[in-house]
Amino acid sequence: MLATRIIAIRHGETAWNVDTRLQGHLDISLNPKGIWQAQQVARALADEPIDAIYASDLLRAWHTASAIAQTTAAPLVANRNLRERCFGSFEGKTHAELESHWPEEALRWRKREPDWAPPEGESLLALRERISGTVDALAAQHVGGQMVLVAHGGVLDMLYRLATGQELQAPRSWHLGNAAINRLLWTAQGLTLVGWGDTRHLEEATLDEGSA
Repeated sequence: MLATRIIAIRHGETAWNVDTRLQGHLDISLNPKGIWQAQQVARALADEPIDAIYASDLLRAWHTASAIAQTTAAPLVANRNLRERCFGSFEGKTHAELESHWPEEALRWRKREPDWAPPEGESLLALRERISGTVDALAAQHVGGQMVLVAHGGVLDMLYRLATGQELQAPRSWHLGNAAINRLLWTAQGLTLVGWGDTRHLEEATLDEGSA
């Protein structure tokens, strides 16, 4: 079978993750814990055979991917199509602020209406099309090998749905942990799930003052 192995990584933690603030296309850096998480996932993948690393060009993903590139010596390429879902005017707002100031729009967001988009933002249908097309194009270049994708929670969520056949409106029952290791297999027929949410590399080490 002609296939490409994919390791998909969500970026390390940011201050806005902690604050439950929507980041979208805003360029937020890793916090100290996120930097440590990037270092840990880089160490975990150090001995993996990797043909290429593709990362969102937003700093939180790019810095996570850069740590992996340093330990694996695999080439690192920025790809804007791996950016988080664009939340338009919702970006920078906390979940609580959305519920308070835009209750009707927030309800449509929480219900995961496929064709609804935040003002000046991106719908789930558009996000799925963007991620599916991007992964197909990248994976087709590495048949028989393995590549790493470093992106965002919304992107990882979409990869899981594509690999398992979950509908866009299906409630999420899978974890999207920062710097967790997720494994998929790509063929011309699509994605399949191999493993999801491996955080052993984060659990077996402890964050101390010298780690960052």
